[in-house]
Amino acid sequence: MNEPENLLVQIQNGNYKALARAISLVENDSEVGYQLLHQLKINYQIPVIGFTGPPGAGKSSLVNVLLKKIAAQGKKIAVIAVDPTSPFNFGSLLGDRIRLSEHFNDENIFIRSLATRGALGGLTDKIIEVIDVLRASVFDYIFIETVGVGQSEVEIAGLADTTIVVLVPEAGDEVQTMKAGLMEIADIFVVNKADRDSADRFAKNISLLVHEKEKSDWTIPVVKTIALKNEGTDELIQQIENHLSSPHQNERKVLLMADKAMQLIIKEKTKHINRIELLEKLKNEMRLKNFNLYQFVQFNLKKN
Repeated sequence: MNEPENLLVQIQNGNYKALARAISLVENDSEVGYQLLHQLKINYQIPVIGFTGPPGAGKSSLVNVLLKKIAAQGKKIAVIAVDPTSPFNFGSLLGDRIRLSEHFNDENIFIRSLATRGALGGLTDKIIEVIDVLRASVFDYIFIETVGVGQSEVEIAGLADTTIVVLVPEAGDEVQTMKAGLMEIADIFVVNKADRDSADRFAKNISLLVHEKEKSDWTIPVVKTIALKNEGTDELIQQIENHLSSPHQNERKVLLMADKAMQLIIKEKTKHINRIELLEKLKNEMRLKNFNLYQFVQFNLKKN
């Protein structure tokens, strides 16, 4: 049995070490990772729950509580914590992994930090592949916690079956500037740290914004929580289940998959191009007075 087949069997049996190795191979664009992806038996029935929101909203604290409650029911959860990239080595800063450290020894929970590596949308360029690897394993849920939220962060809404936007009462002005983006990506709003002043008014304002753009097949709930006191989290779990069982359609997923398919096609079509050789050719050609980048590209396309 070759390595991809061996890893695949172990992943299907819930071996976390094999799962971690498979994710690393996929992240690093290795040949074994490439072969593994082509052999995956992906269970698209495993729901992906996305958590996003501005820094300091308490996303990790909220995820912590949900993990405890769901794992206590015997359910298995994979957690992908998308961390900012280190400017020095382009690796994950591992902040979320530290905050979720109390779950490392729980056999029902698998945690992996991924670096954004400069990707737009708050996610990593390998997130779809990693999710597919996880969906080939034994999990009941997959959680993704992202770096932040903004107009550009719509990728999570295409990837997740349920997208949860976590806010705090102090985010009132910020919500106005992000209104369009938030309305597009949120399936559930959470007002965390709801014991703070103005939390009720803020939650009411969010509800008014929701009703301005009501979804035809799903009414977006606004759930108030105090994660550190474990308040409101049972209602949040119920709303997640309600959304997963609703007849909603995630049309953004098709767009995201089309973009990913285009990336994979381009990568496959250009894999024969040697970047170093191209750089040397370009360096020489740019010395010519009549250099034209588009003619250079066209010439090299015909040559290859």
